[in-house]
Amino acid sequence: MIDPVYRGFLARQHEQALALNAASDLVEIRPVAGELPPSRYVVEFRCQGLVRVAGQVREASSFDVGVWFPSDYLRRAEPFEVLTWLGPAEVFHPNISDRAPLICIGRLIRGTPLADIVYRVFDIITGHNVTMVEHDALNRAACAWARENRHRFPIDRRPLKRRALALRAEPVTRTA
Repeated sequence: MIDPVYRGFLARQHEQALALNAASDLVEIRPVAGELPPSRYVVEFRCQGLVRVAGQVREASSFDVGVWFPSDYLRRAEPFEVLTWLGPAEVFHPNISDRAPLICIGRLIRGTPLADIVYRVFDIITGHNVTMVEHDALNRAACAWARENRHRFPIDRRPLKRRALALRAEPVTRTA
């Protein structure tokens, strides 16, 4: 039997995912089929980030991350258990491993909401959050490259959510 507090947490995460999907053109959060409320998601980011192909660093526009909330997530959070880098394999960022499906978003506190995780991953992919210290990086080559190319960051300056516009329309009357 699923813990009712955990079930409530998962239900809130699903609601947040739907709301973020509606408010953003740059992210799509899809629950993995089979569970309600879902504890697993695939998050597709449609933003600019870096890949290295045939030794050349270039921009790419699609990245995927898996998020899993294990049954004890409200008591403990292991970042490398909760997050899995899904692709592309050629991603080039100091916080994303080039050998294993690992992504580091920094300290993850138990019960961190899905929306917060999505924002933190977005900041990494787009280059708003870049580790510049090699002993703390998952990809040391990307870290060295980032230090030499600071002017390239952030890669994508667009906000994750569309900004609301406060528009006021007034009828126009014509005078003859």
